Amino acid sequence: MHRAVRVTTASCAGFYLFVYGVDRPETALYALFGPVALGILSPIPGSGRQRAAVILRALPVGLVLVTLGTVLAVHTWAAVLGMLVVGFALTFAAVAGPRPAGAAPGLQLFYILACFPPYAPDTLGARLAGLTLGVLLLAACEVYLLPTPPTATYRQSLADAVTIAGRAAAAAASGDRSAEGADDSADRLRETGRQLRLSRLPPAERPAGAGRADRALAQAGAAARRLLDQLAHLRHTPPTVSVVATATSGRGANADADATGQDTKAEADATGQGTKADAGAETDADAPSADLLGRVAALCEAIATALRTGRPPPRSGPPVLDAAMRDFQGLRITQATGPPQSVPPAPVLRRQSSVLALTESARILQTAVRVGLDGRRRPPIPPRELFWYADTPTYLLWWRRLTGHMTLRSVLFQNAVRTALGLGAARLVAGSLDLSHGFWVLLAVLTLGRTTAGGTWTAVRSALAGTLAGALATGTLLLVVGRHTDAYAAVLVPAMLAAFALGPLLGIAWAQALFTLVVSAAFAQIAPASWQLAEDRIVDVATGSAIGLLCGLLAWPAGARREVRRTMAALLRSCGPLITGTVEVLLATPPGTAPLPPTRPVLHRLRLAEAAYLQYRSEPGDRSEVSMDWHAVLITANHILLGAHWLPRFDLPERTVTPEATALARTAAGHLVLATDRVAAICAGEGPPPQPPAVPAYRSPTEVRGLSPLPALIDLEHWLNSLTAQLARIESSVPPGR
Repeated sequence: MHRAVRVTTASCAGFYLFVYGVDRPETALYALFGPVALGILSPIPGSGRQRAAVILRALPVGLVLVTLGTVLAVHTWAAVLGMLVVGFALTFAAVAGPRPAGAAPGLQLFYILACFPPYAPDTLGARLAGLTLGVLLLAACEVYLLPTPPTATYRQSLADAVTIAGRAAAAAASGDRSAEGADDSADRLRETGRQLRLSRLPPAERPAGAGRADRALAQAGAAARRLLDQLAHLRHTPPTVSVVATATSGRGANADADATGQDTKAEADATGQGTKADAGAETDADAPSADLLGRVAALCEAIATALRTGRPPPRSGPPVLDAAMRDFQGLRITQATGPPQSVPPAPVLRRQSSVLALTESARILQTAVRVGLDGRRRPPIPPRELFWYADTPTYLLWWRRLTGHMTLRSVLFQNAVRTALGLGAARLVAGSLDLSHGFWVLLAVLTLGRTTAGGTWTAVRSALAGTLAGALATGTLLLVVGRHTDAYAAVLVPAMLAAFALGPLLGIAWAQALFTLVVSAAFAQIAPASWQLAEDRIVDVATGSAIGLLCGLLAWPAGARREVRRTMAALLRSCGPLITGTVEVLLATPPGTAPLPPTRPVLHRLRLAEAAYLQYRSEPGDRSEVSMDWHAVLITANHILLGAHWLPRFDLPERTVTPEATALARTAAGHLVLATDRVAAICAGEGPPPQPPAVPAYRSPTEVRGLSPLPALIDLEHWLNSLTAQLARIESSVPPGR
């Protein structure tokens, strides 16, 4: 209702002024449709001030589009070519984030209005004046008339999450295990991380742009979610099993136990956790972890303060934390290579590995927040490929975002092509058949088109029924009232309020019926009209519906449903070389001589998969035929990327790995790649390859001395174990036989 009041006020104020005050019908038309286009047809997200800012930035673009449409209206073919370019460009603007995507439909309407006959370049000034006044009135109404209150910003939400992470790290450092339901309980930590998902944030607050600040804040959010999940896992870290035992089992019980924190007495006894003496020894051996966790807690507090104040965290933070992590790793190496009695139990080594991994997440979080709050170009930040955008010019960042989606595998590119073809075909048909009020044909294509053929048919069916009902009511009104424009002036305001308030609540049929009444009442005041105006409305909407439905059937009719399968499968398959490449770096002889594996292919496919997943989540329909946990696939790919970055930074072995350990680690990595390919095949809807054969597992920690005490191998084991558990959960989300 608030939106309806704002748009009706802005539209009618300019419309009545130019119709009855200065007798400029051409100007009145644009003053009416300017607010309708940007206030109703454009789902611009955000508070009143945020929407007003977007509307004001869209005004110059709208003026250019009206000018372009006025000039190209001279010939049908020129208008059609212009429609193809404008339709593609404005729809493809979705790559820039929710706000440009929200304003795109309204901007397209500005070109549509101007590109139809009569060809009257002498009216350009009147058109631009009407559009300017209407848009300015709408912006003022967004700020001062029943404005939408602001919501919590992304920085505030991120600061709250980081504060909770800091408390959990402090509790883990002190050994305090408070009751479930406290701020640092595992369930609370995981739920806090889920609240940072972009799908749970208001669209206006999502850091979805291609600029340096948005990229950094999005990366900070991912790091915070990972840190919270790692802290939740640390609360209930059980004795874990060997990398070979889990990395080759695909969907084994051990992987599930490691993922959920459920352990059994037999596992505890097998790893030396069955006595109080052992527990006390572990506490002493694990004392260095408490110091590192304390540093993480202090760092989280500083990051939360920086996010709330808007001042970047201290530049000295990451180097100091790097030094602490290297000291921690050096102590682990000293323990592992010392006398047998000084070597901590395997569960302690694995817990230390978890602490090192979450500390790396905190370091990435701090660096990303510093880049996001500063926003300026800065020297390369290690790891270079993870923060590649920090020293890249802004125009190159946007160019990379645009070119990255210029592929048939991008759902944003597909939507832009589908919309451009539909609008171009509608303009060609309307111009060739010389349809009266032909812009209604394009408006039907613009408002009724959906990303799937099924969704388009549902919208078209309801719209045609609503348009027919609205045309009958409008035809009756035109017959009864005739040319008494005062009656139409009295009808326009309540009709607009009803259409804009009730239409979104009651559905497309009601919206089309009421909007038919609105446009008929408006045009009847600009020029004499008869009941045939309602007939023209039916013909034009039916024509536009048919064109939109045809485009939906021919151009990617399944929407993101199939593309999410392809992109997720391609993402997982691109992760395989990254897994084996990371293992080869850690096992190279001599240490540190193998080149780091490239991560750019995974980053590119991750961006495409995220876009497909976002659209898939927005499409209505029954998803029972695909029960895959797509979000878990994205998390797994991010986990692989992170391990490929941080393991070579801190875990290059201090001595040559024995041949037996090298063979076992490569075998484990190879079987994990097979498991990744297996899940990728399931994602793509193919028949899954056979389960990889099992490899004999280690029977006890004492038997792997000389093989596993190296911190590099312990950390590698932790990484591969968690990946195996994640892949097992993804595969288990699909019902048997699917």
